[in-house]
Amino acid sequence: MYREQRVVVAIPAFRAEATIREVISTLPDFVDTVIAVDDASPDRTYETLKSVTDPRLVVLQHERNRGVGAAMCSAYGKALELGCDLVVKMDADGQMDPAELKNLLDAMIGGGYDYAKGNRFLHRGALRSMPRHRLLGSLALTFLTKMASGYWHIFDPQNGFIACRASVLARLEFDQIASDYFFENDMLVHLNVLGARIVDVPMPARYAGEVSSMSIGRILRSFPIRLLFRYWWRIYQRYVLRDFSPIVLFLACGISLCGWAVAFGGFHWWRSWQTGTVASTGTVMLAALPLILGFQLLLQAILLDISSTPR
Repeated sequence: MYREQRVVVAIPAFRAEATIREVISTLPDFVDTVIAVDDASPDRTYETLKSVTDPRLVVLQHERNRGVGAAMCSAYGKALELGCDLVVKMDADGQMDPAELKNLLDAMIGGGYDYAKGNRFLHRGALRSMPRHRLLGSLALTFLTKMASGYWHIFDPQNGFIACRASVLARLEFDQIASDYFFENDMLVHLNVLGARIVDVPMPARYAGEVSSMSIGRILRSFPIRLLFRYWWRIYQRYVLRDFSPIVLFLACGISLCGWAVAFGGFHWWRSWQTGTVASTGTVMLAALPLILGFQLLLQAILLDISSTPR
């Protein structure tokens, strides 16, 4: 136990035969239970896990590869079944320093937060060791995740070193959470709907030349679209179903006005270009004023969403 809290470490494992044993062996003594989920690895990950003699270890196995998110949901379900207070996610590739576990746990226990996550960007010096493509990818996705999740104060959303209270996990619908590498981003969206309080914890990046199974190009192609859909899902879930908010009205009016301005202005610009006749001042104003007003309404909706961030 850690500060009278029962701690479970959940480890999703895929092709981790070479590293999983060391990851488990370096976990601190205060960890009560270790749940490792072999996600149908083609190597000997499962056999390696079964050979580990640590009495804290519970091994689960998926019959087919379902993704890191599905592995974590399986681990979360088992952790709730066994009874725990805090669940920490650690990867099986050795990138996460077990010494940082206390920082995540202290942030929740001492600060009263429901969810804590690592933030590598708070360590400027340590960022020099982060591969350039990962750094650029994280920066590109951060703003989109802020908007989609509603947690405007968090950064480094792809950081997988996370901890969550069991009381919050019990309220989540695991079958609704993304099963692949979109898991961390999707968790933030679902937690916002529940009103969970989240904190960033400084966490140095630690890379040792391992090959990541994530494709940065694929993530940058697919994640923005998925985040857009998740944004509207969150708005509907939180500001329509659970508590109707002016944010919805501002968004609806702002989008309508901006859409009208673009369509009306674009049509008259095209007609002026075709005929060589300059549009009248009134026509220009009918396009400009709705655009300005709609843009202001959209900004107001964003500001209200920021002020509604669970603290």
